[in-house]
Amino acid sequence: MRITDIQRCEVRPGRLVEWTLSPATVATAHGLPEDSRPPAYIQESHIRTARHVREDGLFVPTWLGTSFDLAGPVDLDVLEESLRAWTVRHETLRSGFRWAGADGEELRRFTLDAGDVTLHREAGGEFTDAAALTAHLQSRFDTVADALRWPNLIYAAVVRDDSATVFLAFDHSNVDAYSLHGIPAEIEELYTAGLQGRGPVVRTPAASYVDFCEIERADADRLDGEHETVARWREFIRRCDGTLPSFPVELGVEPGGSLPPQRMICEPLVDAEAAASFEAYCRPYGGSLVGLLAATALIVQELGEQSVYRTVVPFHTRVKSQWSDSVGWFVGGAPIEVPLDHAPDLAATLRAVRAQLQANRTLARMPLARVLSLLGADFRPTSPDLYSIVSFVDTRGIPGADRWAEQNAHALLRVSYGDQVCVWVNRVHDGLWLASRHPDTDVAAKNMGLYVERLRDLMSALPA
Repeated sequence: MRITDIQRCEVRPGRLVEWTLSPATVATAHGLPEDSRPPAYIQESHIRTARHVREDGLFVPTWLGTSFDLAGPVDLDVLEESLRAWTVRHETLRSGFRWAGADGEELRRFTLDAGDVTLHREAGGEFTDAAALTAHLQSRFDTVADALRWPNLIYAAVVRDDSATVFLAFDHSNVDAYSLHGIPAEIEELYTAGLQGRGPVVRTPAASYVDFCEIERADADRLDGEHETVARWREFIRRCDGTLPSFPVELGVEPGGSLPPQRMICEPLVDAEAAASFEAYCRPYGGSLVGLLAATALIVQELGEQSVYRTVVPFHTRVKSQWSDSVGWFVGGAPIEVPLDHAPDLAATLRAVRAQLQANRTLARMPLARVLSLLGADFRPTSPDLYSIVSFVDTRGIPGADRWAEQNAHALLRVSYGDQVCVWVNRVHDGLWLASRHPDTDVAAKNMGLYVERLRDLMSALPA
């Protein structure tokens, strides 16, 4: 599945239908008692950041979504039940938060029972112009899939005589990018079973991300400021001049200025043959992730004249198999520092990256928001991104991956405002796909264009 934005996912005209949680479901939620299971630190940080940014006068949509096609004339009743059944399978999608406490500053959870969840269908009108439909969908997703409201998810279908394109959008607090990749296969399975009258699809219950939040937070709250994890982050941040690392090339962003709009890059990086050669070359050092980070280190040294490449590497926190099918935000970060003095070659840089990842990967299991709170520093977020990232995921083994091209399936990111750079490289069946968002400045566009060009050249030039 290729990561892109809604402008590039080939939206085609048709009749729009939308689903949100029903008024009855929302009314039930308003009367629910508190769920004692707390938010994950990453959820709480995300929601508080959204509120800070909104209070500063800027609306920054941060939803994630997916789109895929269903063939044939689509039965909307069957599709609706498929969407409802999928929603209730993943507890986080029927769970939300309220501000509470004497000062209104505490975030408390509530969770609906599965039987209380119903969907409300609404006609969205006939669209003959793809651009107008795309703009309408983005506006609707911005409004509904918002961190500061609940429900913060919305589903849609663009219906045509011979097919329909299904869209699902969620505030980031409920899903990570990996969660999006399993959605097309799960919903198509439910829909096909419904069409064939086979009754409900019996699947192993998905482990609850809400339960994961409780477990992870309990572990994190056992830390104090003297813990080794905190000490290592403290030293890393000290060497980053008291902050978390940005992408180390000039971006043309004014320090302390307003949050700039962002631009997106979405394009194939290398084909399947070159991706396999790159993987084979990097395998003795740990694989493609190590190779991507090493290549990035060498390229930013050239572009930014850096003597050390410092970054925070995202890792999933689904460390137990029980969470493999769960929808949620299972992401942590590990800091690495790669020395670049004396212009090391790729092999030396690969070894340095591997050593850093081996030494620091376990730090990703501890929520960074908890670590920052223990450091006592003022990390009041002014941007949706605390730091820049370079991410790699091999998606070929995800259930349904072999059908993504046939389904025209995409993982959707909302590109709005931000002063950081986020790069996602995914291994798909036809090669490596790169998506990135960066500040929309001429300087950033030039340097990020050079980064992608040099990354492609480096990967393509390696021997098989």
